[in-house]
Amino acid sequence: MSIVKDMSLAPSGRQKIEWVRAFMPALSGIEARFEKEQPFAGLRIAVSVHLEAKTANLGLVLKKGGAEVYLTGCNPLSTQDDVAAAVAELGVETFGIHGVTPEQYEDLLVETLKSHPHIVIDDGGDLIQLLDGRCREYADCLIGGCEETTTGIHRLQARQREGRLPCPMMAVNDAKAKHYYDNKYGTGQSVMDGIMHTTNLIIAGKTVVVAGYGWCGSGIALRAKGMGADVIVTEVDPFKALDATMNGFRVMPMAQAAPLGDLFITATGCKDVITAEHFAAMKDNALLCNAGHFDCEVDVAWLEGNCTRRTERRANIVGYTLPNGRTLNVIADGRLVNLAAGNGHPAEIMDMSFAVQALAAEWLVKHRAELEVKLYDIPEEIDYQIGVTKLAALGLAIDELTEEQKAYLSGWQV
Repeated sequence: MSIVKDMSLAPSGRQKIEWVRAFMPALSGIEARFEKEQPFAGLRIAVSVHLEAKTANLGLVLKKGGAEVYLTGCNPLSTQDDVAAAVAELGVETFGIHGVTPEQYEDLLVETLKSHPHIVIDDGGDLIQLLDGRCREYADCLIGGCEETTTGIHRLQARQREGRLPCPMMAVNDAKAKHYYDNKYGTGQSVMDGIMHTTNLIIAGKTVVVAGYGWCGSGIALRAKGMGADVIVTEVDPFKALDATMNGFRVMPMAQAAPLGDLFITATGCKDVITAEHFAAMKDNALLCNAGHFDCEVDVAWLEGNCTRRTERRANIVGYTLPNGRTLNVIADGRLVNLAAGNGHPAEIMDMSFAVQALAAEWLVKHRAELEVKLYDIPEEIDYQIGVTKLAALGLAIDELTEEQKAYLSGWQV
């Protein structure tokens, strides 16, 4: 039995789902094949991804492939209640309510895992965390799983080093069809969209500090620069810092950037990126937000415990007045700004990412008899297939190597 806030919200959610489906052609092609071939017949799939329209579409595609799908969110603030109601109405067991407490959020994950899934599709690693802890009893049917994010991959790599993987896992985040586009262009656009929608402030002319210059941070910096911001990048990796410099951005430590920034965006996947020492140096009315998976990059707990006044200044913006009299504005409680305060990545981007998820899940089922308990890369043929399919959907064509060129590239003679 689904657990959602209000089933009467379903019409609005269904409208959102129908809209994004029109812009996800790669996934639509996979859906048509899945409906004929039924690769998941008799199998249960648990999905923990941000519960909004594109994720709902993924759930429906897996269902068309014969799976019993159990869907939940991966962040307490990113679930959209109308979408949860709609996808439940469409026959997917759904466990998601916006704004739940951390304890309630975990309970919803547990409800999802009570299905004894054969496949898990994770975003951040929370399902795997539970299957190796509180929910071990529900791991008895596991074939394998797929992980969506950089943060989740880091957690899986740590588990693999310690021999704590509960099942074979696919590194979906590391596929070219995912991180080349989702992490850079999806994050860049959706983060700026979430900030602008929530604040109703201009980006042009502001000093924007981007913490982290990986795939996500570089996309954010690119979009902020394109909108007229003066962008500063902070980094811990010398090569990424050099990359940012050669792309025209100022690079400095966060301590130096703190008094300069009007808007701070973290995208590191690490903790304690912006802390008390930085807060003390910031301008009055500086804006802070996070684009990393977990809410530990900006030390909101310190602000909660040390402010002299806490004010809800707009929907999804809390102002913390410090003892020095300055007020710092935190968007979406320091959680994922593009999802907790926005609609997430564009549909065309998630079309590719979720195509990887769908095909990776199918690959696990096909190869179940030979799998080892380890972290697998996405097979090159899956990546390539999605790239070709997406190009065709966009009406684009590329050159092909001749046999002579292939021989040249594979040989050593000039």
